This record gives sequence, structure tokens and C-alpha cells, in this order.
Amino acid sequence: MRSKLDRRTFLRSSGIALGLPILQSMAPRSAQAANSSGEARRMLAMCAPLGIHTPNLFPTTAGKAYEVTPYLEPLQPVRNKFSVISGLMHPMVDGGHAAEKSYLTGAAHPGQPSFRNSISVDQYAAERIGHLTRFPFLSLTGSNTGMSYTRSGVLIPAESKPSRVFQQLFLEGSASEKQAQIRRIQDGQSILDLVGSQTRKIQRATGREDQQTLDQYLTSVRELEQRLVQQEAWAKLPKPVVDTKPPTDIEDRANFSGQMKLLFDLIALALQTDSTRLITLKGPGGNEVVSLNGVDDGWHNLSHHGRSPEKIDQLSIIEKEEMRLFSEFLQKLNSIQEGEKTLLDQTAILMGSSLGNASSHNNSNLPIVVAGGNFQHGQHLAFNEDKAPPMANILVSFLQHLELEIDEFSTGTGTLTGLSL
Repeated sequence: MRSKLDRRTFLRSSGIALGLPILQSMAPRSAQAANSSGEARRMLAMCAPLGIHTPNLFPTTAGKAYEVTPYLEPLQPVRNKFSVISGLMHPMVDGGHAAEKSYLTGAAHPGQPSFRNSISVDQYAAERIGHLTRFPFLSLTGSNTGMSYTRSGVLIPAESKPSRVFQQLFLEGSASEKQAQIRRIQDGQSILDLVGSQTRKIQRATGREDQQTLDQYLTSVRELEQRLVQQEAWAKLPKPVVDTKPPTDIEDRANFSGQMKLLFDLIALALQTDSTRLITLKGPGGNEVVSLNGVDDGWHNLSHHGRSPEKIDQLSIIEKEEMRLFSEFLQKLNSIQEGEKTLLDQTAILMGSSLGNASSHNNSNLPIVVAGGNFQHGQHLAFNEDKAPPMANILVSFLQHLELEIDEFSTGTGTLTGLSL
């Protein structure tokens, strides 16, 4: 008769402890390795934390003949490389600003005390294709936190300083620094080897159902070891050489235009050098008074405009600047050729917000722009809110762009209708 395992069981050796999972929590992977075509498919997901004023974004007509709205005007040079999408939301995702936690996960009721997040789409992809690049992913922010969550729903720290990211991506360390990095990686590998005997003992003590689940867990641990080996290989290879000076960080939060331009330039370099293929970026948005003519109130206060024409006018100045910077970024990616395609074609980009109406903290009819990814673009996809598919269908479309064999993610039940490859 097999003994019952305590949920708090650890694999221990030489003072090292590797915790076991809740056995029911691990599921087999439903997708195979990506990039079977040999192309470098990429993904960028961006969130505007204070929303986007949708009357200035959404056209009143659907389809390819949509009228140009104030916020879409700066994007017209790449009109055929993006789609504006209205009527979408994450089902059961509410809580006003708290919904930001579920922007890339779709996890329900993020405002409740009992909320537990799930894995974000970039991390889901990183588990499958992150090994193909030096950095499995980049989590960036123009604010204080990011948007990437681990499989257990833990927020991954985001980097806000372009200078540090540039150093990690492109600046070679000294010989001693490289050796120290390799030792840290090797220490991670040795932990997995040390608990090997303990693992075999636990395997003998488990029942048939837990045996299968434990095998899945140990497979994921072994895959982690393989990724550590790959990291060691990357650490020994020279970094890409770029003809760009290291950026100087902008500490003044009022200069959000300068901050965003630095981040966009850095993202373009990271994608162009294939340093990573998965990036998330949470944009700026606090209560600072930004340095733009015509703006004399705090950004957060303006987002809670209460339909005040004066506040909406000032908010529009800020958000139109956001769209101008976004357009410059898209045009830059579109100017970089990769064979017969452009870097924009190879990169699926989500730009939007978890707030449909920031003034009332509403989380429906989200402002969404999808660009690149070689999707069929140049259109306004207008969905009836009562019959609209879940927003996570966009995330499924992005995963399929990455050539992952998957039809579901979170609440997503398939690819987004009208957003075809």
C-alpha cells in the first residue's frame, strides 16, 4: 500500500529545497515548438493604464471604408498594416483599474480580495519559444509595474530604465562578469541534479494518477534545466553589435514623449537583432502634468473627465501624442526589411487598454488596435457588445501568428473573426 504524500512535501538535498506543485495544477502542453517555417515571428503587447477616450478612437462605420477619427489620423501612413477593433472585453473581468492585471491573462474578477491571476499570453509563449533567443522575453514599463505573469499568477518585475535594458541586450561584460553569470546558471542546474534521488523516492510513493501528474511536473523541471543549459550557451556567445549609443534615461515623468520614444527605439532594436521575440510594455500614466502645450492638469485627473469638454480637450492632446509616437514606431518597423517582409509584418502588436471608459472605471468596449503580424488589416472590426467574442480570441490569434498549435487560451475560444492571417 502506497503512503499518502503531504502537499507540503519538498525535494531536499544539501540545504536546498525544491517545492512540489499541487498535483492537479499541471496540465500537458497543448502546443508544439514554434517557428516551423523558419521565420522569426514576434509579439508585442502594450497597455495604456489610463485608458483611451474611445469617441476619439472608434469610427462610426465598420469595414475598410471607415472614416478617419482624431486618434487614427496619425496612423494613416500605415493604414493597411493595422486594424481598430471595438466592442470587445474580457468576460467577468471588472474592478476598474484592477482589470489591468487581467489584460493579458483574462483571469476573472481581478478586483476581488480572493483574486488569483493566471499566466499571461507572453509567458505562455515564452515557455514554448523563449529558448530561441538570448532573452526569452522582455517586460518593460513606463510606469511602476509590468503586465507579465507567471504560470502561478505572480507578477514579473518590469524594467523601466532603457539604459539597463540596453546594457543587458548589447553591452559585453568583463571576463569576470561573464564567468560569474555562468556560475549562477550552473548553480541552477546543479540544484536539479542534487534533488534527483529524492525525486525517485517520491515517484515510488505516488499512486497512478499522481504519478502521471508528477511526471509532467518533473518534465517541466527538466525543461527548465535545458533552458539553463541554453542560457549558459548564450552567455558564452557575443552580443549583437548595434550602431546606437547607449540611451540616457529620462527621469522627468512629465516628459512622457521622450520616455516613450526611448522605449520604442529600444524595442525596435531588440526585435531587429532577434534578442527576444516576446515583449510587453505598460505605458506611462500617473497624475503628473505632462509637458505638452495646452495641458495644465494631471493625466489621471483628466482621465476622470466626467464629460467635461475642457478636460476631454486636454486629455485628447495627451492621447493624440501617444498615437503619434505609436505611429512613428510602426513606421520604423515597417521600414526594416526581413527578406520579402518587414519587421512590422513579422511582429503582431496589441495596443489598447483594460479600461473602456476610464472616467467611469468601465471595463467593457475596450479600445483596441492590432497592428502587424501579417494579419489582414486596413479595417474597423466592430462587434456588438452583447454578441462579441472574448478579447482573449485576439491572444489566440497572436499565439497562432507565433505558429503555436493552439485554439484556446484563457477565455479565448478561437481566433478573432476578421483578423485572419
